[in-house]
Amino acid sequence: MIVLKFGGTSVGNSSRIKEIAELINNNQKKIIVLSAMAGTTNDLVSIASHLYAKEHEAANSKINLLENHYYKVVNELYHSSEFREKASGMIKSHFDYIKSFTLDMFTLFEEKAILAQGELISTALFHYFLQEQNIKSVLLPALNFMRTNEEGEPDLEEIKVNLNTEIKSNESSDIYITQGYICRNSYGEIDNLKRGGSDYSASLIGAAIEAEEIQIWTDIDGMHNNDPRFVDKTHPLSNLSFDEAAELAYFGAKILHPSSILPAKLANIPVRLKNTMKPNLEGTLITSESDGISIKAIAAKDSITAIKINSGRMLLAYGFLRKVFEIFEIYKTPIDMITTSEVAVSVTIDQTENLASIVEELNKYGRVEVDSNLTIICVVGNFIAESKGYAVKVFDALKSIPIRMISYGGSMHNVSVLVNTSDKVKALNELNVKLF
Repeated sequence: MIVLKFGGTSVGNSSRIKEIAELINNNQKKIIVLSAMAGTTNDLVSIASHLYAKEHEAANSKINLLENHYYKVVNELYHSSEFREKASGMIKSHFDYIKSFTLDMFTLFEEKAILAQGELISTALFHYFLQEQNIKSVLLPALNFMRTNEEGEPDLEEIKVNLNTEIKSNESSDIYITQGYICRNSYGEIDNLKRGGSDYSASLIGAAIEAEEIQIWTDIDGMHNNDPRFVDKTHPLSNLSFDEAAELAYFGAKILHPSSILPAKLANIPVRLKNTMKPNLEGTLITSESDGISIKAIAAKDSITAIKINSGRMLLAYGFLRKVFEIFEIYKTPIDMITTSEVAVSVTIDQTENLASIVEELNKYGRVEVDSNLTIICVVGNFIAESKGYAVKVFDALKSIPIRMISYGGSMHNVSVLVNTSDKVKALNELNVKLF
């Protein structure tokens, strides 16, 4: 069995839904994981914001606009009056549920219930369409099997047991449809997977059923060797290792979230990135194997803040770094890059909600400098310790770019530099010319 996940743009309108139905209609046993239709989750977040602010008129206005959009999709998608009525009734039921929150108190629990409606609607629409086309399928509600534990992390063992029970109850089908992103927490409340969303769902499902392959279908033909928004003549990569893909995802490649493929990596299940609009292209295959020592790709991560702590207390001291890192741990702020000298340590972060408190704590240990509007540029490949020349190529390409920090040797898959965001596009293009 394989797992196929289709993102918001892949189910963005009635034409795309019809294309997916044609794409998956073969004899291979599969689980289809769907995101909400493009734009829906953003609209639901906006509706929730109005409800938090008790702006019920504005909330109702947005709810009505979104509901009417879905009725239009229904009229375009189905040919028969039977399925138009069936789907319209389903849409009305979901939006009546959303509207009910304009009459009562609104909390975080209700917000998560509202955010789940996009995936619940898209999967129901797709399931009805397959029924109308006489394509046999089963709708498996993710809320029946997708669970997180007390720490908010996926409970893989419970997911595995619950999902395989659901599948066993419907063994005669070749096509199973379920929702990405949504789950229940340890209290049984509607929740979501946050990081990686539907990609994470697909990876967890693939691991739970020991899938042959997990396919992530988007509107991009695989992971590119550079950012096509800023660089001409990029190309999709045919192969990546899990580690290389994770580095690229963490440092800015938007096609994947860095957490999303971890379950697949741990279960050693190949992940293939495919383009819904160009299904005949091979895309990018991610496996446990790297295809040789080489520079593979470049990614850039914006909105970086650098923090430098200068302190004479570091000199010949031990325990200093532990105290510094404990501050970031207390405020649950991940660190991206680290460099140290005898009397200073510099780190970068991309989450600045607690920056003022962090700086206040760090001031107890030395002089603190903060710089923002920075970008990490990450060159990814398979660099073993004995390989020669790769660092020279990278830094030669960047010889006209002011470099703020360098990270090399922390991973055999990553050379990272910190630059001003104003220099990002020039740096990406210079690297593209010199490396590829």
